[in-house]
Amino acid sequence: MREIQKVLLVDDDEDIRVIGEMALSAVGGWTTVLARGGQEAIEVAATEQPDVILLDVMMPGMDGPTTLRGLRERPATATIPVVFVTAKIQRHELQRYRDLGALGVIGKPFDPMGLPKTLRELVQRSWAAETRGS
Repeated sequence: MREIQKVLLVDDDEDIRVIGEMALSAVGGWTTVLARGGQEAIEVAATEQPDVILLDVMMPGMDGPTTLRGLRERPATATIPVVFVTAKIQRHELQRYRDLGALGVIGKPFDPMGLPKTLRELVQRSWAAETRGS
């Protein structure tokens, strides 16, 4: 089974980026690339080709769902798995995010020590389903 090597973390909050990067790099052991907003995320994802993108839902300018649509429109980023990160998790929103193509949602504030495990489980479940479907 494939393994995560590189994660793109997209969040407009510097504290979340710092904590997330420490958790993903130190605990997860992954290369972590950062972006402050949607447009930057689309550009960075195209050049860095991360294995997964952790994407904040609520950001100024281009929000997470709009960013996800932008990623899906570009061949270089169309198939990169995306997991939303948000403080507002309600049942109807979870389904909407999945309908948009997200693998899942991780709540804020997240447990830095548990973040890599949660992310790995979401991605590997998706990869396993992909393998069964082919």
